[in-house]
Amino acid sequence: MLGILVATLLIAILVNLFLKRFNLPTIIGYILTGTIIAYLFDLHDVVHNEHLKEIAEFGIVFLMFTIGLEFSFPALMKMKKEVFFTGSLQIVVTTLVVMLVCLYFLDYGFKAAMIIGAALALSSTAIVLKTFNETREINRHHGRRVLGILIMQDIAVIPILLMISIFVLESNASIGLIIGETLLAALALISILLLVGKYLLQPFFEHVSRSKSSELFVGSVLSIAMGASYLAHEFGFSYSLGAFIAGMLIAETNFKHQAEADLTPFRNLLLGVFFITVGMQIKFSLIFAHFSTIMILLPLLLGLKYVIIYAIVRLDTNKRVAFKTAVSLVQIGEFSLAILELARNNKLIDPSSSQILIVTIVLSMILTPLILKNLSSITARLVRKGDMELPAPLLVDADKSGHILVLGFGSLGKAIVQELKQQQRDYLILEHNFTHFQEGKQQGEPIIYGNAAQKVILEAVKIKTTEAIIIAIDNPEKLALIYQVLNDLNHDMKTIVKLSRVEELENLAPQHVVIQNLEVAKALVAKIDKLDQG
Repeated sequence: MLGILVATLLIAILVNLFLKRFNLPTIIGYILTGTIIAYLFDLHDVVHNEHLKEIAEFGIVFLMFTIGLEFSFPALMKMKKEVFFTGSLQIVVTTLVVMLVCLYFLDYGFKAAMIIGAALALSSTAIVLKTFNETREINRHHGRRVLGILIMQDIAVIPILLMISIFVLESNASIGLIIGETLLAALALISILLLVGKYLLQPFFEHVSRSKSSELFVGSVLSIAMGASYLAHEFGFSYSLGAFIAGMLIAETNFKHQAEADLTPFRNLLLGVFFITVGMQIKFSLIFAHFSTIMILLPLLLGLKYVIIYAIVRLDTNKRVAFKTAVSLVQIGEFSLAILELARNNKLIDPSSSQILIVTIVLSMILTPLILKNLSSITARLVRKGDMELPAPLLVDADKSGHILVLGFGSLGKAIVQELKQQQRDYLILEHNFTHFQEGKQQGEPIIYGNAAQKVILEAVKIKTTEAIIIAIDNPEKLALIYQVLNDLNHDMKTIVKLSRVEELENLAPQHVVIQNLEVAKALVAKIDKLDQG
């Protein structure tokens, strides 16, 4: 076993070093490593070992935990449309379409068709979120759409597993009793985790921090993440759901950033193990035996998911965001593998169909990192130029001066603009979110599309001759970039910003005016007069 571990590490390093020369992601390297060691050491059957599966799944557990750290329950509620409407609609529509195809064109039974439809509706949380975290696209508009749908898909695993349990019930078993027990278990799990999060986490971490032991802090974070996962599993839910809730609870404390930093190495290591197990499931003999079927099935599945997701997301956003969201989620995910394996073990799906679907799913997962890495260039090539171009930009007079520049036209930006209108001040708006830009354009606002973190954009809106700059952006990382550019352009610029956390002050220069915990836009505008008097 030690020899296999050493060989696996060495192969993974060599393969990824080779792939890095072609700028390919490490996910591909891990999957290829799994395929190599499966043939080198005859490990194709080992991948079905329950202990190995649980270890590999903890890569997804820690990924969902770190994703949860970026959220809180109020933040999740702000995404309720993406999660509960868009995500649910995508799952239901995809499941029904695939089920109908299986029933009427492929002659599957109802149970098999339902399970296959539900399994193929899911996408890969591990691959998509890992790639988006690395590329920072998780914070972009399409990234938020993708995240919302993936969260709903993870939640949907619970009723899918419940459905399989019902399908294998004996005729005298009570379906109502099982559903009732599941609902009670969900209520108990959420209640326990919420109570622990509200009353115990903050004082617990404070006590651990006083020990000034990094080992104890890391151990505490690990125990909470794994403990919540274990608790969720004991209540009949997925490990990753418990980890995600635990992450959101820690996000409410003052220790979220340190917890994320300490857990990242464990996450990356175990995600590597997960992707290796995915690669171990590739059998070339099966691919060659069913080559034509797989080569037809793969593009059909990807195309079907693309059409469904694009149509749903396009209901309330532009073509560019809908395209990027759909392309990001066309693959079939890791939970689908587990669902199909469980269905095969319970004789709900025949082994031959299960194997063909599993290989097709793995191939779709292999293609995903390549697609996501080139998502912007693919969008530029496949989305018609006219659909990507912005409306004619607002022209700014060369001698314009004395105006107030508002960076951001979200909810806070809109309130600021309303107050500026009431005071009859001259202003310009700079917005990088295309949806918000369109809203401002439709309302007749003097709004310009552009990234406020780019020097050439700020110069184009005559930033050096503004009376003041009001920043209505909440993203700390983007704020840091904007302030770096502002400092490069003019150190004496009057700048007002609303911050939500004291830690963000570290990125700001002392001459900038900061308003924390702002509740009304009027205070921001009034601050300009105070600057003039000072």
